[in-house]
Amino acid sequence: MVDRTSGMPAFRQVAADLRAKITVGHYAPGDRLPSERELVEAYDASRPTVRAAVEMLRTEGLVTAEHGRGVFVRPPASVQRIARSRLSREARERNRGAFLADASAAGFTPSTSTSIRFEPADARTALHLAIDEGTEITVRDRVMRADGLVVQLAASRLPRALTRGTAIEGVDTGPGGTYARLEERGHQLGSFVEHVGARMPAPDEASLLQLADGVPVVTVTRVAYGTDGTPLEMNGMVLAADRYELSYEWPAD
Repeated sequence: MVDRTSGMPAFRQVAADLRAKITVGHYAPGDRLPSERELVEAYDASRPTVRAAVEMLRTEGLVTAEHGRGVFVRPPASVQRIARSRLSREARERNRGAFLADASAAGFTPSTSTSIRFEPADARTALHLAIDEGTEITVRDRVMRADGLVVQLAASRLPRALTRGTAIEGVDTGPGGTYARLEERGHQLGSFVEHVGARMPAPDEASLLQLADGVPVVTVTRVAYGTDGTPLEMNGMVLAADRYELSYEWPAD
């Protein structure tokens, strides 16, 4: 219940009470907070007051809002992305996609939503894929979640000449994923190169990732090459910097 004689703004009182309940575990990581209507009744507060309180918690990084689903307590742990054998043939054959393996290893339940589109290659894509600008490409856009929280956005771009008539142009690429379908067509994978950077998010990225103000993103651009050196795929990943740890391991010899 909001104390209107305390001198503290009502939205700060609501935020403080919700924050305390999250801290002591009354609302555990992954739990959905009560609806706006329920909070209005519980605190005898107005809707603008409740919205301001929830927005304050979101800005602090304690909760995340998902359109149509509600407001959830954010998991405190991060996903560790280990660059070791994440794209090995053995891992791919076990259908352990890199993100699925990362999230599962951290104890999260991973999920991915995928959409497909076709477009002409821009200058950057054309450079990475060694194709002419304007060449038709297949784009696989993915939103990746850990325990329902969006932690990564990824967009794979491939020359459509490689994907036409294959499951790569569908949401479900089948066992082994995109790389298995490429190899079935005779495009044997030989190597991967990753370029890592960091920047502030674009507005749509900040919205999808539900980033607190001032939180940057880590970018990873991975190019997959065939054994003959031909670029087969460019995968552009955007990771929430406060939810990801990039770890690299390689032999000393």
